[in-house]
Amino acid sequence: MSGSERQVTADDLDRAVQLATAAMREVPLERWSAKAGSLEWDCWETVEHLGDDLFAYAVQLGPRRPPADREVPFVWHSRRPGGPANAVHADRAAGVAGLMEVLEASGALLVAMVRTTPPEVRAHHVFGASDPEGFAAMGVVETLVHLHDLAEGLGFDWSPPGDLCSRALARLFPHVPVDDDPWRTLLWATGRVELPGRPRLVEWRWYGEPRP
Repeated sequence: MSGSERQVTADDLDRAVQLATAAMREVPLERWSAKAGSLEWDCWETVEHLGDDLFAYAVQLGPRRPPADREVPFVWHSRRPGGPANAVHADRAAGVAGLMEVLEASGALLVAMVRTTPPEVRAHHVFGASDPEGFAAMGVVETLVHLHDLAEGLGFDWSPPGDLCSRALARLFPHVPVDDDPWRTLLWATGRVELPGRPRLVEWRWYGEPRP
């Protein structure tokens, strides 16, 4: 891929979030208490966590001088022992439609910040200070991979577009060899599956620093 073909854009992130909400929107409410794949959270909590990730990346880019060594100090808390520590929680009384609205709104915040933040801006992330493109890529990876977890718990098929996976891998996982199935490669890189000759990862990380 050329440099422009490798770049992750705000449109990529918006596409990922819209595909995710479309995949989950019709899942009946009674299924949402199921465990999300290999995670310790149920499916409702996992969508809240995903929305919280997208929100957190958006606000990290928000200050005129983004913090270089810490997160923007919102209060993150868990609603139960062992649950995800979020700033974003969905009102369960609003049902699945409300949960999808929360996810879509969080995604839209990050999409807008990626589109409007100058490319030279850098903001803190534990896996390396990153630029707007890097935060877009993080949002794409969080969305695609957590939908894999959710598909296992909620019982729907999920196979995202290979081009989204390829660009996210090129941006955040330059150390990972990509075979002819970028989606399976992304799942391997994030500790979800094993591949031929590659055992399932117990620990993994991405590299958020801007690529040359």
